[in-house]
Amino acid sequence: MESLNVCKGSKREKYQSLLPQIASLVEGENDIIANMANISSAIHHTFDNLWTGFYIVRPDSSPSGETLVLGPFQGPLACTRIAYGKGVCGTSWKEMKTIIVQDVELFPGHIACSSLSRSEIVVPLIREGKVIAVLDIDSSEIGSYDDTDREFLERILDNIKSEM
Repeated sequence: MESLNVCKGSKREKYQSLLPQIASLVEGENDIIANMANISSAIHHTFDNLWTGFYIVRPDSSPSGETLVLGPFQGPLACTRIAYGKGVCGTSWKEMKTIIVQDVELFPGHIACSSLSRSEIVVPLIREGKVIAVLDIDSSEIGSYDDTDREFLERILDNIKSEM
């Protein structure tokens, strides 16, 4: 696949068009970094987000023994490490669930990697009952994400788990 076909319809229609394209992108590719890179790019360019990318759970010397480390992404520079339970990403990791934040200024402990970020959705990538990464997407507009995003982003990650 050399190019992305971006649908001009509703958010739901864009996701419905994106799902098979992402399936095609990851088909036969077992490298997690390569898949995360292409998935980040496809989502970012389909929805014109401020920031779209992954943080990967990696071992470290923190009290939890692990931290989220910046992985493949599209957008402006980002925080390099996020602690377990900290900010939206760390909270999604800890709670093992998708978190939608309509206004990041109202999220206790929000980590401002970019002052332009106004709303955010974070979806954990879970394998064998353990979070191995989170997909983090930021918008420069308040209230950009909803249950449609949650539904389809979770499906995208479910679709690729077996390929990574």
